[in-house]
Amino acid sequence: MTTALPRSVSALVARASDPGFAAWRRNIVRLGGCTNPIHLVGAATVYDTTTGAALLSYGSDAYGGRLLTACGNRRATVCPTCSALYRADTYQLVRAGLVGGKSVPEAVSGHPRVFATLTAPCFGSVHTRRERDGRVPPCRPRRVDDHCPHGTPAGCRERHPADDPRLGEPLCPRCYDYVGAVLWHAFAGRLWHRFGLELRREVARRAGLTRTEFGEVARLSYAKVAEYQRRGLVHFHAVIRLDGPDGPDSHPPGWAKVPLLVDSVRAVVGRVRLTAPGSEVVGPRVLCFGTQVDVRPVTLNGRTAGERPASAAAVAGYIAKYATKGAESAGAVDGRIHHARDMVMLPVRAHVLRMISTCWWLGGLPEFAPLGLRRWAHMLGYGGHFSTKSCRYSTTLTALRQARADHRAEQQRDAFGLPERSTVTVGQWRYAGRGYSPEAALLAASVRESGGRHGA
Repeated sequence: MTTALPRSVSALVARASDPGFAAWRRNIVRLGGCTNPIHLVGAATVYDTTTGAALLSYGSDAYGGRLLTACGNRRATVCPTCSALYRADTYQLVRAGLVGGKSVPEAVSGHPRVFATLTAPCFGSVHTRRERDGRVPPCRPRRVDDHCPHGTPAGCRERHPADDPRLGEPLCPRCYDYVGAVLWHAFAGRLWHRFGLELRREVARRAGLTRTEFGEVARLSYAKVAEYQRRGLVHFHAVIRLDGPDGPDSHPPGWAKVPLLVDSVRAVVGRVRLTAPGSEVVGPRVLCFGTQVDVRPVTLNGRTAGERPASAAAVAGYIAKYATKGAESAGAVDGRIHHARDMVMLPVRAHVLRMISTCWWLGGLPEFAPLGLRRWAHMLGYGGHFSTKSCRYSTTLTALRQARADHRAEQQRDAFGLPERSTVTVGQWRYAGRGYSPEAALLAASVRESGGRHGA
């Protein structure tokens, strides 16, 4: 008895008999398992910049009709392969600002630096799970007769398992300040900006300097990432470093110490405030960071005297990990919502749906139109960047990608036997679609499972 092959397998077998199979296969394998490649049609020519002679010409016909290029998406839920590359680049960027390398001097490892976590404030009690000494205490113990104004119990005595779907859900949705939560997301980027300004003022004050004098002898640099909590709100993880006036290339002044930076961060977080505008139906909100603040010194090996330190490698890995995540880690969706009717079928929990609905409602009010809340409803109102850094913290993602492109260009010259002299590639490409055909998807999956180690 014979069993019919799946359509994708049959298509792949038929494709293997085509004369251009080798070029088609090479086109897919070179993507390393990207899940949603971009199709390009066009041609390019490699010129010798010294003589102006054309050394090599190639077009999409050499790749089975279309040249495929990786999507480059940073989200792990969209493309695990491209997000892994983005995570690796972010790790190198953050680590270079802690221990040197990538054009950053190694002396930067001796500069004062801390790893700070800034949380969102409380907009209402939610189900939570905390482990203490290996034990899980009750969620929110209260008296049995303690209820909110809507008659819902104000506490929860359950010990939630890690996979409990109620984690992050409000105890009483009607008590939860969804408007405040959405507005906090909308202004979180500005709140961080104000935190940076106030931190410079605080460090200068503790050093006995004016802001102008501080700028002449020192500089604050940072790299941060936004992480979604189960309750659907972001908190920021940041590496904050104190340098000399020229950034990592200059030594910080003698008064610049880790304890001074730790105390300054804690003092500033508690007093940064920002007022969000209101409307006829929504009152203004005074926005701030949450009371839970964690500030740790960063060392090379994670060991030092004093309070809990963090190693440079662990901090870089932690920030890089969350640089590839988005609101989907809190149960939201990873694509924009274009119509109100689309919210009916969203596969999200009740709390997330209320956040999205609040974004859509506020976004329709004239007073909140500049915030673009409907555009960022799938992000629960947060429209800021997930990973950012100050100008002089370390290298850039662009520099890391350019170095990788230069390395690949050198490999290409060697493969085609081109001379080792200056060359430039001039081409014209246009977008022609994205994704895989069934047989190509099957081949890409095998490449992905093998870690992209298939030969070209």
